Amino acid sequence: MKNKSFLLLFIILIFAHFTFAQAKPEFRGVWISTVSNIDWPAKDEWNSEKQKADFIRLLDLHKSNGLNAVIVQIRPASDAFYPSPYEPWSQWLTGTQGKAPFPFYDPLKFMIDEAHKRGLEFHAWLNPYRAVFNTKTSSVSSDHITKQHPEWFLTYGDKKYFNPGNKDAQYYVVKVVQDIVSRYAVDGIHMDDYFYPYRIPGKEFPDQNTYLKSGSKLSKDDWRRSNVDSIILAVHNVIKKTNPKCQFGISPFGVWRNADKDPNGSNTRAGQTNYDDLYADILLWLKKDWIDYVAPQIYWEFEQRDAPFQTVLDWWSNHTYGKNCYIGIGLYKAGTIAPWKDKTQLPRQIEAVRKTPNVQGVVFFSSKNLENNANGWSDSLRTNYFKVPAKTPTMK
Repeated sequence: MKNKSFLLLFIILIFAHFTFAQAKPEFRGVWISTVSNIDWPAKDEWNSEKQKADFIRLLDLHKSNGLNAVIVQIRPASDAFYPSPYEPWSQWLTGTQGKAPFPFYDPLKFMIDEAHKRGLEFHAWLNPYRAVFNTKTSSVSSDHITKQHPEWFLTYGDKKYFNPGNKDAQYYVVKVVQDIVSRYAVDGIHMDDYFYPYRIPGKEFPDQNTYLKSGSKLSKDDWRRSNVDSIILAVHNVIKKTNPKCQFGISPFGVWRNADKDPNGSNTRAGQTNYDDLYADILLWLKKDWIDYVAPQIYWEFEQRDAPFQTVLDWWSNHTYGKNCYIGIGLYKAGTIAPWKDKTQLPRQIEAVRKTPNVQGVVFFSSKNLENNANGWSDSLRTNYFKVPAKTPTMK
């Protein structure tokens, strides 16, 4: 009898060891977008208590699905989801830019605390240069930075952007980051793909006068890239000086450069790229240790003709320069076209990521698609792919 009991205990221990051994560190994140109330808070829901309840429900959902990190947009357009000394309350929090939440609360502190209670990392997502989301319809308060320093901004299409070539504007953005990192227990500062804006056909970004006044001997393209390089380095420095444990991550557009422009580029035919159109030299930042992780937005399917998922995934695997790499997956496409109606699309992407060296996880865009259980994929994560909990990878 004792021998049988010992054998049973031994089998249980071996099974437990094997099960938990599979849960190696893996980033399992989700973007929670606040601009235009995409994910949270709900549109026209301005009651603080209801907002809190809805956010807790989201966290509980993502925790039950096996996720271990949330990337929450707290500065969508030079506005704030927290009491900021520099920027007004966001219109997507209260309905009117500059209007404080009622009953009053600090959404950022609340969100961080609730995420940490559940063992979830909290990465604060900032859009670096977008200042007015829509020049015709956006709520813009009288104390907004575009009203205080209109000379810092350029209008392109229906939006206003900080002029990346303006050093005062760069310094201002760095101060905003420093304020967040010094006052809040964020696990990371996260910036997405909007540096210089995506090109509008037939329209040039209106920074020619700034370029001429700079007196730079660089070509205009190189000058633009140097402007973005300088703010990335400055943000990195202020984060590490203020809180060395805080990570700095970038989520770039999926294609750095096409191979027809650069032999180091990917075998893709993307219409716009980070390097040539957004002026974001991601590889330089990785090489120079200016960022701690990269989360490229590979929002395409395996069958995509110009930028197939596997091709782009393999390229990033070979260009991480020792930094953590988490793959952005476009859940928002679920049900839109034939490949994204295929229920195997997401499982195949997760499996491909796990088989690929130098890649440590995934991030889903966006929260509402998991909330809606698109293609039953929330069920798949919970019962299969993320069933066993995992810690996030350590910062290298």
